[in-house]
Amino acid sequence: MRRREALVGGAAVALSGCGYALVGRGTLTDVSIKKIGVPLFRDLTGKPQLDQKVTAKVIEELLKRGKFDVLQQSEGVDALVEGELTAYTVAPVGFSGVPGDTSAASTQTTQASRYSVGLTARVKYGKVGDKEPIWQNDSFNFRDEYDVGSDPKEFFDREDQTIDRLVVSFSRNLVAAMLEAF
Repeated sequence: MRRREALVGGAAVALSGCGYALVGRGTLTDVSIKKIGVPLFRDLTGKPQLDQKVTAKVIEELLKRGKFDVLQQSEGVDALVEGELTAYTVAPVGFSGVPGDTSAASTQTTQASRYSVGLTARVKYGKVGDKEPIWQNDSFNFRDEYDVGSDPKEFFDREDQTIDRLVVSFSRNLVAAMLEAF
């Protein structure tokens, strides 16, 4: 009986230190970093307001970590997140047949029914004054998709909604990659 109790107790102790943790809450940041600066991401895509949306969401995600102050500036901070949006793409990924003119050679035409929206950025996170960054990715990308409704007027609204979702996911994954060293 004592042996069984010892085995059960030993198993409980061993399993309690199994290493499971909540993803998205940890940080592998130098404890000397108290303020992180996130200046406006440079936009090479030409997509209006994309730089502002991404910068705001990156700041929001960093603030959710609660371990440091985050400022939208590059001076008076311990570390910097510098970003450059290098590509914004929209590409059709799904097609549907639409009845065409019966007098034409083909009785069906196809049109895009689903689009993929992608965002790529060059991002560097490092301590001010250090030559080597803590984390860097020259091609950090994320994508989302949306369906085109039957009403052509909905096309832009759905793209804008998709951009908003994309920016949230992009920023969440970027901050996780930077701070959790994935």
